[in-house]
Amino acid sequence: MQTINVVVLAAGKGTRMYSALPKVLHKLAGRSLLQHVLDTAAQLGNTTTQIVIGHGAEQVQESVGTQKVNFVLQDKQLGTAHAVHQALPHLDQQAMALVLYGDVPLVQSSTLEKLVNAADQNSMAVLTCTVANPAGLGRIVRDDKGDICAIVEDKDATAAQKAIREINTGMMAIPVQRLQQWLPRIKTNNAQGEYYLTDIVELALADGCRVNTSVCEDELEVAGINNRLQLAELERHYQQREAKKLLLAGVTLRDPDRFDLRGKLTVGQDVEIDINVILTGEVTLGSNVRIGANCELKNCQVGNGTIIAANSVIEEAVIGKDCSIGPFARIRPGTEMADEARVGNFVEIKKSKIGRHSKVNHLSYIGDSELGVDVNIGAGTITCNYDGVNKFKTVLGDNVFIGSNTALVAPVTVASGATVGAGSVITRDVAEKQLAIARGRQSNFDGWVRPHKVTKQEPKQS
Repeated sequence: MQTINVVVLAAGKGTRMYSALPKVLHKLAGRSLLQHVLDTAAQLGNTTTQIVIGHGAEQVQESVGTQKVNFVLQDKQLGTAHAVHQALPHLDQQAMALVLYGDVPLVQSSTLEKLVNAADQNSMAVLTCTVANPAGLGRIVRDDKGDICAIVEDKDATAAQKAIREINTGMMAIPVQRLQQWLPRIKTNNAQGEYYLTDIVELALADGCRVNTSVCEDELEVAGINNRLQLAELERHYQQREAKKLLLAGVTLRDPDRFDLRGKLTVGQDVEIDINVILTGEVTLGSNVRIGANCELKNCQVGNGTIIAANSVIEEAVIGKDCSIGPFARIRPGTEMADEARVGNFVEIKKSKIGRHSKVNHLSYIGDSELGVDVNIGAGTITCNYDGVNKFKTVLGDNVFIGSNTALVAPVTVASGATVGAGSVITRDVAEKQLAIARGRQSNFDGWVRPHKVTKQEPKQS
């Protein structure tokens, strides 16, 4: 397999985004535009990656984190050829250079593979696409034989050339040795006074090097983003594409136009997803899982047969089989629910283990806790796990019953089979099968008169 030196151009400001954030860091489906390009390039196999940065260089570098890439600074943005020239010293002379753009996020690895395969040490390849509206884009000019003979930028095109609908996507595969010969020869004699990478085509032909084209059929796959409208359009295109894949894989989406995947989804059979569901990060759904409307799931695993009712949020949690969650439940990071556990409406669970068959059905907060099997938590129960500095653990054994409106002040253990009466504040451990009641004694007073407002009298008229 030949070595591919990927060069990603990511130095532009993105003026039409009207944002302090560099354009390539705006997000589509939960990832930056640049990250989409890097992830796709990584699928090609034997690659090294150079990222040409300029505007917001430090922000761009920070966004990439620990990924194995090299950054090349373009102090002044003098055109695409100038940008590639900055990366030239870092390229392997025996490799194939693949030029990509940090604001073209949806190009597929299969498309790039075809582009690279269309070039060799004696030829280069240009990725083209026929579009409905080519305004503002470079046109592919072909000779009588149908071979490419030039790429003309929109501002330099004649009226006849502007009628051409086959456009240059900007993405090219060029032997590095040839790139070293051609880049220094590019001039700025054009309408924008810039160094155009597209001028390489004429230089290649003049040197007897063949210029091949690889055609992409989907114009949105190779569309660049210059403003928020285009970002929104590509977001929806991406989501429709992912929804189609899921539908064809057997997932029921109640409305594919109201579905958002912002990461990776793995599913079993007969999964049903209602409207306005957002899936972020890595989400795994077992067979026969049902997700109600307006739910958000992030980095979580959901076992077979589990039902998640509307308006629930699950984040970085592991949910067992045949569980019931929601509506309006919040499952926070670190939570593990065993099979057949239930969490009901307006319940928040944080960093806790909920045992098999255990139920937290109404209006409760369970944090830093461990619940055994068949535990019943009454409505309005809270675990008081934080003293303002440290977090403490609450442990409830098997078959524990907690009455409504109870506060469990951690650290505390309620052993198996114990019962806590409603309205209690439990500050000490409860032994097995004990009944614990901790509340003030009720007093009733006969003849008590409820206070009433005193009406102000108007002053008498003299």
